[in-house]
Amino acid sequence: MSRLTDIIAPSFYGLHNDIKCNKYTHYWLKGGRGSTKSSFISIELIFGIMKNPGTNAVAIRKIGMYLKDSVYEQLTWAIDILGVTNLWSAKLSPLELIYLPTGQKILFRGADKPKKIKSTKARKGYIRYIWYEEVDEFGGMEEIRTINQSLMRGGEKFDVFYSYNPPQSQRNWVNEEVLNDRDDRMVHHSTYLTVPQKWLGEQFIIEAEHLQKTKPSCYEHEYLGVVTGTGGEVFDNLDIRTITNSEIDVFDTIRLGIDFGYSVDPFVYIVCHYDKKHKRLYIFDEIYKVGLSNKAAADMICKRKKYQNYIICDSAEPKSIAELRRYDLKVCGAKKGPDSIEYGIKFLQSLEAIIIDPVRCPNTKKEFYEYEYERDNKGEFKACYPDKNNHCIDAVRYALENDMSNRGIEIRSRKELGI
Repeated sequence: MSRLTDIIAPSFYGLHNDIKCNKYTHYWLKGGRGSTKSSFISIELIFGIMKNPGTNAVAIRKIGMYLKDSVYEQLTWAIDILGVTNLWSAKLSPLELIYLPTGQKILFRGADKPKKIKSTKARKGYIRYIWYEEVDEFGGMEEIRTINQSLMRGGEKFDVFYSYNPPQSQRNWVNEEVLNDRDDRMVHHSTYLTVPQKWLGEQFIIEAEHLQKTKPSCYEHEYLGVVTGTGGEVFDNLDIRTITNSEIDVFDTIRLGIDFGYSVDPFVYIVCHYDKKHKRLYIFDEIYKVGLSNKAAADMICKRKKYQNYIICDSAEPKSIAELRRYDLKVCGAKKGPDSIEYGIKFLQSLEAIIIDPVRCPNTKKEFYEYEYERDNKGEFKACYPDKNNHCIDAVRYALENDMSNRGIEIRSRKELGI
């Protein structure tokens, strides 16, 4: 059997020791092309199964049809490189790798068939090892947690591996996720620069160096796994942080906005403070819910701290505005114009900072953070702003409508507001 130090890159020696000492449960391995992170995981899985009787493994891709040519082939490579081919049986239908001395198995599942994952069980022992290959293809941590909750049962120790090339945008969920601290998590970054060149081949190095000279940003992202950004972020002035109670207590320029929705789109209510002098917007409360009736929404708003300001609503829903008035809410419709969306977003872009509390306003944070220009069929960014996943953004625009004085929006008269 091959020595591990002869078949894993030096950048993984410390990580191997962490796994050997059971130091963590969740191992996030990110990096660029040729970093050998998938090779390392496949070796650890084969080695771990053989070392720990009574344990099994599941390798998962978002799309099941990609299993055969990726994780399955990678694991059979690991079996060969470890020199233990005679101890393993490889099956294609269904995809399985069986350790012959004990009957332990490595199973393969696609997340496009969640019922199949939910019913995954080992005939002997329990599933200790889980490998999410190309984890950035998944829809988010909620999907990952659901799978883990189904698989991580019946054992004392688990090792879960997540491998991926970091998406270009920092706003992608997987890039955000690894910034969250967990005592049982290790995040490891690797590149081809720590891999023996003979493993990669001369042509691989030539291609990498050529890209480095001609397109440095692409080289950083593709080969070094650097999150370079897409360049398509609409808002580059976001400050995602906790807004403390002491800050909120002195906010004196409160703005309120509503974007209506029900069956498909959410009802959104936003509370924010606008510091005109320093051009800073603080967003610190939200209601975000699908299937929320106007009556239920009014009840929820009334249970919160009641501000005396008018709530500016989407004027496309006059019946909803009238209904909210019957529930004693001070509401009025936004004054829209042919360029109101574009102007509103440009106004938000012009601010020194948009501070969003991610705990109080998780949906607002998500929308602003993920709001990006769309590309045309040539891959170029479109000039217009996308009209999707922007319900919180719309509510914020309505809330600040009277502050956009440069556009000549007049402050409503008391009579118009129904005072």
